[in-house]
Amino acid sequence: MDNRLKNIALLIDADNVKAEGIDPVLTVLAELGQVNIRRAYGNWAKPGLTNWSKHTHRYGLQPVQQFDMTRGKNATDMAMTIDAIDLLYDGKVDGFGIMSSDSDFTPLATRLRQDGITVYGFGDSKTPEAFRTACTRFIEVDALIASASSNEEVETDGEEENEAPRSSRRKPSAKTPVDQEVIDLLGAAWKASRRDAQGFAQLGEMGKIANNRSSFDVRNFGYRRLVDLIEACGQQFQVERRDDAVYVKRLR
Repeated sequence: MDNRLKNIALLIDADNVKAEGIDPVLTVLAELGQVNIRRAYGNWAKPGLTNWSKHTHRYGLQPVQQFDMTRGKNATDMAMTIDAIDLLYDGKVDGFGIMSSDSDFTPLATRLRQDGITVYGFGDSKTPEAFRTACTRFIEVDALIASASSNEEVETDGEEENEAPRSSRRKPSAKTPVDQEVIDLLGAAWKASRRDAQGFAQLGEMGKIANNRSSFDVRNFGYRRLVDLIEACGQQFQVERRDDAVYVKRLR
């Protein structure tokens, strides 16, 4: 059994994503392994990348200069793609994080996955569906930033006299309402899972089936756990906890 720590590469299209998202993105990528390669691409002479410049040293990012060869054209995409393929054939990278909202990276994500490489995509809510679905998992950066800010407020809130204990207080979080499409996806995952005589399926199995759709991630809706998202669906599902496992039943 291979117990070595997986080597992850994070490639950032600095022209198309928010610098504030780098911290939560690195936290998510820790699920895959250690992010040893961290490169941010762009024309660093542009005033628009000033905010990114402040983050390069703090997060150990390697800024990669890419001049604009033609007015109105961005050469960053090609530079990132070439580097990603070089890393792929070098054989020392086990997973990629691609931070961009540009659909031009769809062929790259598709090619990497064809070699069995895990690809996490990070972009804004307007990222085209083609890139979302090409990734193993796609997560919206704004949702990560909002979730991280909410958690930080709870953790740093003081416990003054006559105040409720920290564990009993809750700060409002930026949760996206659960729409019918997500409910239908969860329902399909429940239907495809093995169910007991009472109609309950294990949450873990449902999660694996739902996650086959790369654009689905509970963090996109402001939740940290799948069970929280399911409970937010109201009367659509019944959740039952048995010992150390969680079971779910579709009601409607």
